[in-house]
Parts: sequence; C-alpha cells; structure tokens
Amino acid sequence: MEIQETGLKDCLIIKPRVFEDPRGYFFESFNKKTFEEKTGLSGNFVQDNQSFSSYGVIRGLHAQSGEFAQAKLVRVLKGEVLDVAVDARPGSPTYGKHISVKLSAENHLQLYVPRGFLHGFSVLSETAEFFYKCDNFYNKASELGVIYNDKDLAIDWMIPADKAAVSDKDLLLNNFSSLK
Repeated sequence: MEIQETGLKDCLIIKPRVFEDPRGYFFESFNKKTFEEKTGLSGNFVQDNQSFSSYGVIRGLHAQSGEFAQAKLVRVLKGEVLDVAVDARPGSPTYGKHISVKLSAENHLQLYVPRGFLHGFSVLSETAEFFYKCDNFYNKASELGVIYNDKDLAIDWMIPADKAAVSDKDLLLNNFSSLK
C-alpha cells in the first residue's frame, strides 16, 4: 500500500499493491493493521455502502455532524468517478479547500475522507459502482450538505451543466458559507 498526501490534512490517496497476471488481478483493498501503521489513523470501519449511478450523476456534497460524523474510505468497483472532498472542519488551516481525484476500477485508487469533510462524486463513465467504508453509523438527523455548484468552492465536476443529474434533495442544499 502506498500513501499519497493530498494537501488537506489526513485526507489521503491510497494506492494498493495490485498483483496482475493473465487471469486477472488481486489486491488487498483494506487491512486494518497496515492502514493504521501507514497512516497513523484509525481503521475502525463499521458500515459499508455501495451505489450505482449513470454518467452525469453528481452525488454530494454530504457529511454527518457531531457524534455521528463519519470518516470514509472510498473506491470504484466499476467505471470512473471524480471524487471530491472538502475540508469543513472549523479552525483547520485548509478549511474551505477541496481536492478532486479520479477513482476508477482500472487505477484501483482509494480516497480516505476524514471526519469533518464534505464528500461527493460525479460519474465520468457510462455507469459506475461506488463503494465506501464508514467509521460511524448513518444517522439521518445528523445529515448536512452543501450544494454541489457552490460559487465559493468552485468545484469543476467535469460534467457539462446540461448533462448533470442531481437529486432534488441535493438541489435544495445551502452554500458552504451557511455551514455552522
């Protein structure tokens, strides 16, 4: 496993060691001991989630607050996405900054999104299957979010506006400046 810094504290790109031969490939997608030794972070994941989406879908930007905040380890099982993490931790030196990284079934990259970050992704391929591990359980009352096209964040989702598919719920989210 190779760890790559993103410029946002504790938000890391993880490149697993992939073993390929004519039959296909094998890699260890998560090992608690190795993860904790290489990152210095906790790997106590308690919930796995998976989604399927078509080209142009933008999911996010989402997080959970308070005692239900979640760290996530995300990857793509099929297709390609642009994965986005936004530092929303008050007092953080990178507060309001974001990173974008292409995750795909081909590159096997994973992104570790710490607690206190907003997270979202856009689907760049015809379809994508997205998988994520969470270190805390989902709690609807603790949901928070920021609208994907927030002018201050200025995220390039790499999807033309006329092709963007965003849920009605996500279209009602507030701007980043409204976070408390």
